[in-house]
Amino acid sequence: MSAHQHDQAHAHGHSHGHGHHHGHSHGHAPAADFDWDALAAHLELEADLRADAVTEAGRWLLGLHGEGGVRRVLDVGSGPGVIAGLLAEVFPAAEVVAVDQSAALLERARTRSGGRLGTQQADLPAEFDKLGEADLIWSGNAVHHLGDQQAALTSLAGLLRPGGLLAVAESGLPARYLPRDFGLGRPGFQARMDAAHEDGFSAMRAELPGSTAEIEDWPAMLRRAGLTPTGTRTFLVDHPAPLAGPVRRYLHIQLTRRRDRLAEQLDAEDRATLDALLAEDAPTGVLHRPDAFYLAAMTVHTARRD
Repeated sequence: MSAHQHDQAHAHGHSHGHGHHHGHSHGHAPAADFDWDALAAHLELEADLRADAVTEAGRWLLGLHGEGGVRRVLDVGSGPGVIAGLLAEVFPAAEVVAVDQSAALLERARTRSGGRLGTQQADLPAEFDKLGEADLIWSGNAVHHLGDQQAALTSLAGLLRPGGLLAVAESGLPARYLPRDFGLGRPGFQARMDAAHEDGFSAMRAELPGSTAEIEDWPAMLRRAGLTPTGTRTFLVDHPAPLAGPVRRYLHIQLTRRRDRLAEQLDAEDRATLDALLAEDAPTGVLHRPDAFYLAAMTVHTARRD
């Protein structure tokens, strides 16, 4: 998985997953320690940033499947239900169900959707059998939070009705948010941050229950799950400079989390650069810089049950 996806996953510990503070689903911290309102707000903001890309992906899935054949949609690892809500707009005739381990986030999904979404609380991988059959399953940055990714895909494939589609949003590209040389420290700061972040992601994967090493060739993994791959597409998340306030706040939170996790892996110069980017009242900070942008790539792998 890419670094930008790793950020989100750790925030949530997705039972799923969605997106990088490993927490409730894997035992790194008890659920009671989470500020669910703050976490939900952050996950909602992140998903809102990706709304155009997700909607475009949903329309692609509609073309692959056909609207008339989609009666039930599962968003496995839904968090507060933003993406599930977008899928409900693309598939208005379908029952759309948000699936997550967190009851608090599912309540947020119900409230946010005005009751449009169904919800299902499930602790994965133990409770895949609770989810029921579906014509379309979306899983965004959730599978990588389960120790045996191949087994997770096989379980998801087993929920599909004949002709159903599984769409797995994994990999993609790390987010970029500043020029290579932005006037602080050595050029290439983001690349060094990403390298440290990927090392942390590998360590997280190694600690998961039942962790199994896997070459992350997602189409091949989908094929081994008994499905027929139907294509992979990448969708851009593009917020050019100058950034709007909500995007700046999201970026500030993400960089704060990276500082908390990676400070010991960065040298003194890069730590100073990161602190300058996080300064809330200084022109060097991402809350004020005119050159800050947000560009990421979301890759979606699809496969059909014959």
